[in-house]
This record gives sequence, C-alpha cells and structure tokens, in this order.
Amino acid sequence: MTPPPARRRRTGVNGAAPVHNLPRRGAVRRAQAVTTYGVGSLIAVDHESFVVSGLDGAQESWSGDESPRIHERRLARLLGVRYFRLPPASDDTSKDGLRVRRFPLMHSCPECTDLQRHRDFNPPAGRSVCGACEVDLVPSRFVVACEAGHLGEFPYWQWVHRSTDRGATTAGQCGGRLKLRSSGRTSSLRSILVSCTCGKAPEVSMEGSFRRHALKDLGLTCRGSRPWLGTSAPAQECGLPLRTLQRGSSAVWQPVLKSALSIPPWSDGRADPLAEHWDTLREYDRREHVEIYLKGAFKGECPVPLDEVMALLDAEREEDPDDEAAPTFDHRYRALRNKEYERLRSGNDEREHSRDEQFVCETPLGDQGVLSPLGVTGPMLVKKLREVRALKAFTRLADPESTTEPHEMPLSESPLPWLPAMEVRGEGVFLRLDENRLGAWEKATAVATRIKRIRTAHQRMLEQRADDPSQVVPSPATPRMVLLHTLAHVLINEWSLEAGYPAAALRERLYAADDMAGVLVYTATSDSAASLGGLVAQGEPKLLDRTIRSAIHRAEWCSSDPLCMETEVSGASGTNLAACHACVMLPETSCEHNNILLDRALLVGTMEDPALGFFARIRDH
Repeated sequence: MTPPPARRRRTGVNGAAPVHNLPRRGAVRRAQAVTTYGVGSLIAVDHESFVVSGLDGAQESWSGDESPRIHERRLARLLGVRYFRLPPASDDTSKDGLRVRRFPLMHSCPECTDLQRHRDFNPPAGRSVCGACEVDLVPSRFVVACEAGHLGEFPYWQWVHRSTDRGATTAGQCGGRLKLRSSGRTSSLRSILVSCTCGKAPEVSMEGSFRRHALKDLGLTCRGSRPWLGTSAPAQECGLPLRTLQRGSSAVWQPVLKSALSIPPWSDGRADPLAEHWDTLREYDRREHVEIYLKGAFKGECPVPLDEVMALLDAEREEDPDDEAAPTFDHRYRALRNKEYERLRSGNDEREHSRDEQFVCETPLGDQGVLSPLGVTGPMLVKKLREVRALKAFTRLADPESTTEPHEMPLSESPLPWLPAMEVRGEGVFLRLDENRLGAWEKATAVATRIKRIRTAHQRMLEQRADDPSQVVPSPATPRMVLLHTLAHVLINEWSLEAGYPAAALRERLYAADDMAGVLVYTATSDSAASLGGLVAQGEPKLLDRTIRSAIHRAEWCSSDPLCMETEVSGASGTNLAACHACVMLPETSCEHNNILLDRALLVGTMEDPALGFFARIRDH
C-alpha cells in the first residue's frame, strides 16, 4: 500500500474533464487487488478505512483498457466463467481504479469523544474530520462478521446498554449520545471505554467483546449485511452467530484463490480468439458441425485452423473426470492438476515451438543417476511457465483451506462471465520421488502413526468450521502429501540461501495422489525477483543433488529443538508436528496450504527412530 498523493481534482488525458468525480484515496498494486485487497476486504488509507466494492457496481473500472482481459481456458472452465480480468491499474495515467466504500461508518472524535456515524460529524466535503473540532476522525477499531461472509458494524449501543432492559428501548431511542475514550492506563481492551449520555447505563469497557458468545449473550445474530455491495443490496437472511474482530485482522477477509498453469495445447495463445465461443463449441461432436458454426460466428475465416480447434476440444474433454456422472469441483480441480503433472513429466521442448509458447519444459542434460540414492527421479527444467491465479470468492473467520462451499461469499450479487485474476510468468524446477521406494516407505507403521495424528487434527478442524460436518471433504493429509509438502519447503529455504532468491519469490505446487508424487518449485511473482534467471540452473542433476543433501542436513536440526522435533502437536489446531518458523515454515504466499500439514521428521527421522525419514539413508553421508 502506497501513501495517497495530495488530494486534488483529477483530470483526464491532456487536461480534459475527469472521467468521474470520485476522489482518489490511495494506490495498490494489481496483484494486491486479488490476493490482499480484493472484493469485500477492508483497506486502510491514512486515517480512513474503506471496503472494496463488489463487481456489480464497478463495471466502469473493471472494463476496457483499465482492466484488460486475460484467458486461461482450463481454469475458466473449472470456475464457470468465459474469461478473466486484470484488476484496474491505479497509477497516474489511469482514468479510474478500484471502487471503495467507507466502512465502518461508526467513527469517533479524539477531541470531543463522540462516537457516531461518519456523516453525523458534518465533515467538510472530501475530508474525514470532525465538523466541530477540526481533528481527524478515527474509524471504529471493531467490526463484526459471521462465518457466512457477512460484515457489519459493532453494536456499541447494545454493548453499553446490556445491563438495562433491552426490550424497552432500541438503539438511538434512549435520547443519549455515545462516547468513546481511552483511559490511557494500558493498551488493553479494558482501557477502551464506551458510555452513553442518557445516564441509564454505566460506562463500560470493551473487555470481553471478543468472547465467542459475547454478542450471542446480547441476543444479537447476523442480519446479513454486505456493505461492499452498497446500501441498495438487500440484506440476506442469515441468523448465524456474530464474532467481534479487529478491523485490521486477517480473519476479516481471506481470498479463495484457484490457479492453473498454461500447458499445451492451450499455452500458445492461439485459443484466445475463441474464448467467447467455447460453451457453444463444446456442444458439437462432429467436425462438420464445428466448421459450420465457426464460419457463421466469424463471418468468414476463423483465426484458428479447424484442426487446432478440434484438438483443443479433444484436450478439453480429456480433462473431464470419468469416475462420476456429475463430478464435484474437487474432482474437476484434481483432473486439472493431473494434466499438469502429465505435461511436466513429458516435457515440451522449446525447439519445437515458436517464441509465443508459454510453457517450455525440458530434460536436464546431466546424468540423472546421481539422484537415485536420494530416491529422487525425473527432474525437469521448466524454462518458461505462465500461471493464472483467479479470485473465486472470499471467506471470513475461517482458513480458506478448511472452508466448505456454503461459506464462500461470491464477488458479485449476480453471476458475471468473468472473475478477477492475475497472470504471472516465471521458471521452475520439477522433480518426482521414486514410486517403489516411496511405496515401501508409506507402509511403515511409524509413518502411518504420525500421519494419522496430523490427519485427525486436520479433519477435526474441518468439521468444526463447517455448517454440515457430514459434507466435509476428507483431509488431504497422506504420507506422500506431507512428505512432498515438507520437501518443497526445505528446498525453497535452501534456494533462498544458495541461489539468491527471497523465499517469498518462490512458490510450491504439489502433485500428491495415488498416481502422482511430484513437486514444482517455481518463481511466479510480479516482483523483479522472478526474473533473476537462476532457478532453472538449480535443476541440473549434480547441483540438485547437492541442494537436496544440504537441505536435508539443514532440516536435521532446528534452533527450537528438542522442543520442535519432540512436540506432540504444532501449528493451527495441531495440524503440524515437527515444524516451526525456525525450520520449515515459509511466507504464506509461498505455501499452498497456509503452513499446515508439515512434519520434517518424515524427511530426516527422529533420534528415537532415524529410519522414519524418507531421506534417512543420506544422514550419515
């Protein structure tokens, strides 16, 4: 977040009239508009607070040159849209930007201590100051939210009057005005005092307002408020329990991101002109019918040869899971990953394609046999890749990994043919584990025991955060998944030390299933660190062998040992074992699973059972 420029009347190109009369409040990077400050999130600009508007009322800013279209057919089909849009640019040359609405509306004045809605202070136009005191107003530090994704104002009036007869009066009808002050004695909630001038209730502190049932005890439940959609959006019937949150808490907004790599035959960009037509083309099975439709749709010659169109349709049908009549979202997403895994294994030689190819994956030239003692096989050098990350929805009060579909809040009230997304280009290293050695290791009793503890804790967390526990999908924690996940983390940490990459510039992409055992570590960030060009070189067998050995030896000891290695539970709700920020945890942007489902003991073993580790054989070398 960059500080806003001095407020001034904005003009259009060459001094023309402004495109709109909305003041500019600040600036965010395009990537932040998907990952940090997406629709429904709260954003602080100087001493003001806003909620990012939904897509329904932001069509002007999310269109044209301000928000160009991008295409990734496999991901678009999975998410049920036709294309994606980059967030609006917010530099000095842009004509528009992200639309925001003031939230929370409750503000306080540090001078007169009044606590009321922003407009009731009679601030001058375009400013957030008390009309009487001429000092900056302070947005409410507290908001309320429910697990369905609704967001509302903290009920200060009910909190102050909780000791009186709540049935006799309602908010604002007691004849008094709310006041908020700080005693200054401590920085705790006990020092934040709220009162009402009606004299019917004593001054109370905010202590206890964060208790899980604090608002339920006042008889308050969620009213379905959605301030990011504006006052015209009707409130939804909800009734779920409300929780008090700090306005800047990460629990207020978490993105639900889905991503896909551009792989052949979709990675050369030739299919983009057909983006609006795929829904119709998919209905035709016969070549002649496809040809007739394309001639009518393009009123002449189609920009994509008919043979390529048929190949694209065949490739799309291959990704349909065939194990269910009506595959779920999870099954379809897994099928998407399966195709990526197959392509990473088989490669895509640069010499066979044009410069427009967005996916180049080649076999290293060195002797891969040096990796056999490690149980590692099939390294591939991903010299070019493109990843599209789309903001599907958002959640509140829950980890996105553990949120079931009813908890996901859509970005618009009515369905749209697109979603916000960002595209990033980079490079990476892909490697697999030897299936025979992995299969024998997975059957070990000690391995199964540790994984059972992780899976049980994770499954319990999923059920606790779901409306209907019977509909919760099983935990993805399996021996190979936790092993690959932890291996990816130690490799990222090693390359951040040896290859000059900050850990936040590297990401993992796991391929862990009964028929998959691979991991892709890649640079895919809009930051300049993604263009250093040295990650692919780390995939050459001799260098990769040295890197893995160094990473494993580094993982044998943690500065928090023996506590870290011997702990029975670790991480959120006990979903980790031997893992902490001093050893294997990464920046959240680098991890697919929010730093849960980790255990470095599966890599190196323990003092009591060294053979537990998959790489235990190299500990003494």
